[in-house]
Amino acid sequence: MNTTNNTILITGGSAGIGFEFAKALSANNKIIITGRNEARLKAALDKLPNATGILGDVANEKDVANLVAILHKDYRDLNIVINNAGKSAPVYHLATETDAFTKASEEMLTNYLSVIRLNERLLPLLKKQKEAAIVNVSSIVAIAPGGRLPSYSASKAALHSYTITLRQHLANTSVKVFEIYPPLVATEFSAEIGGLVNGIAPSVVANDLVKGLEENNFDIRVGQTADVYQLYLSNPAQAIAALSGAEA
Repeated sequence: MNTTNNTILITGGSAGIGFEFAKALSANNKIIITGRNEARLKAALDKLPNATGILGDVANEKDVANLVAILHKDYRDLNIVINNAGKSAPVYHLATETDAFTKASEEMLTNYLSVIRLNERLLPLLKKQKEAAIVNVSSIVAIAPGGRLPSYSASKAALHSYTITLRQHLANTSVKVFEIYPPLVATEFSAEIGGLVNGIAPSVVANDLVKGLEENNFDIRVGQTADVYQLYLSNPAQAIAALSGAEA
């Protein structure tokens, strides 16, 4: 896939992995990033060439309607959507947690259901393009659940399953469907589970995404995620045990 001269939407593009995606792609593409925090969105835009920001939360119906209306009106050449926005992963134990339903509901909405809603509303635009792509940002825990992150793991597993089906259903269109699986990454998003100390640089994830797009590698397994995937194929129990203390 061509990684230049595109119009690219990156949700949650004002910080973390999303910002690194924008930085890696902004020199040779037109970038639109979204974010929930106005000050952080402005700060990100100050560091990005060829970028526009739209304030909003992908989990909020009104914000999504506003985003989609702007894209259909002003960015009719939109051809890549990177679904990166996500809910931070709370650490808790299902045997003792008293509010698992609320936590799971919030994570499922942001990490999974909001992706379905946005893709559905942007597909008519994407399918008009000669070449287009949807990138869903998954996780290592979509392969094997991280024991400390029960609802986050479940939301990413759901996203993984949905991505496979979406790819099948769009096989005869111009829209390619990619999934990228980061391991633990050094961002504020993963600070609670040791990401700032033990995670890989977010720029590594961004560089792997660009390479994966260029090579039409639809399953982009970053760093140790490739090893975990192979381990899961041969020994699922061992892979799950390995992730119990190293989730992303």
